[in-house]
Amino acid sequence: MFRNFGSRSPAKQDDPNVVHLHGEDGTAHSVAPVLDSKLADRLELKTELHKVLIERLNLAIIDKVQPEELRREVAGLVNEVLAARNAPMRTEDFRSLVEDLMNEVLGLGPLEPLLADPTVNDILVNGHETVFVERGGVLEETSVRFSDEKHLLRIIDKVVSRVGRRVDESTPWVDARLEDGSRVNAIIRPCAIDGPTLSIRKFSHDPLTLDKLVDENALNRKAAHFLSGLVDARMNILISGGTGSGKTTMLNAISAFIDSRSRIVTIEDAAELQLQQTHVVRLETRPPNPSGDGAVTQRDLVRNALRMRPDRIIVGEVRGAETFDMLQAMNTGHDGSMTTVHANSARDALGRLEQMVSMMGMELPLSAVRAQIASGINFIVQLSRLSDGHRRVVSISELTGLEGDVITLQDIFIFRKTGRGEDGNILGQFTPTGIRPQCVDSLAAAGVNVDANAFNLEAM
Repeated sequence: MFRNFGSRSPAKQDDPNVVHLHGEDGTAHSVAPVLDSKLADRLELKTELHKVLIERLNLAIIDKVQPEELRREVAGLVNEVLAARNAPMRTEDFRSLVEDLMNEVLGLGPLEPLLADPTVNDILVNGHETVFVERGGVLEETSVRFSDEKHLLRIIDKVVSRVGRRVDESTPWVDARLEDGSRVNAIIRPCAIDGPTLSIRKFSHDPLTLDKLVDENALNRKAAHFLSGLVDARMNILISGGTGSGKTTMLNAISAFIDSRSRIVTIEDAAELQLQQTHVVRLETRPPNPSGDGAVTQRDLVRNALRMRPDRIIVGEVRGAETFDMLQAMNTGHDGSMTTVHANSARDALGRLEQMVSMMGMELPLSAVRAQIASGINFIVQLSRLSDGHRRVVSISELTGLEGDVITLQDIFIFRKTGRGEDGNILGQFTPTGIRPQCVDSLAAAGVNVDANAFNLEAM
């Protein structure tokens, strides 16, 4: 699999700090232990070895080789490279280097430890020398580095090529996903002026439930019970929030209350939803091919979904003209449908929907658009990532109709800030506003048990 480099004279075999080398004839060799790690610049050596070893990998057969066999081959090649350069290394450092190289061959190189860290939610690469992560809503810089810009570009190319996409000067940005479902965005020069950037939103293998969100103080139990009732009663729900506020997490959490007998069609730009029901059809958009043809948009998929006899349609996030088709579906018998939108408040979310409907290229009176929104959507769940990094539901609002040309909203639950704690965290509580939802009778008619006292101010 690799080109061989040769061997060195033997040394003592029982020293744990000695690296034992093996030549191509199977004869064991060793080098003396390194007593001072400063004798070699670790980063420089790793960079050099990465370049040399990657050049000598037979990439054509990598996927056919078992990981343990590959690990042995990589270790053998590292031995030979070190021997050829007279660069002895402690066993611990040697094993670390082999692991780094395995990550290069099979994974995403220096990002693999971050991908494996369950406390990391986002990985943000700003050029080859700067990598940030988000833990618990707080950004922090890491010591992770790429050897150079070409190294980072190689990792980006590995990500996008696995899902049949490409990124180059003619198409300098791309959305993709990793095999585990993590969402990826990459952008390169000339658009990324300071060098390639890579953003990874990690996929959770243990999606948060409403109960877990309550435990994390994202909302309280009464509000969670109310949301589950809305889903059970087939209310149409729009989840709104800024970037990283937890929209997809909330959509996953409340979707757990969809009747298991329902036929659900999900539509996403990059598949992230993890619905647990058995009757789920997952659809995903497709970018154009290199000649610019063959694109499949969310609007194409929403319109096609209407022909698939869905009970509910879930769009991961509305961003354009598909908003009109989604509203049409909500107004024509597909009750219980859900989607998300980028907006900073429930009122802003309505404005965003109006804006996106206009993208379909058909002149519709604003009053007609607002009528579609008011009759199609029943509730808006507004999320926010607060300045302390915590994600919270900040309001649950009911659409109550139109007054003239204005869509009317009433807040049922809101998050009231009360100050900051000594640790800097925002203090407050999620509380009812005292307004009884108009839909209470509809919930009761659907067999949903709702405690009317839950909406009283004194209930908290």
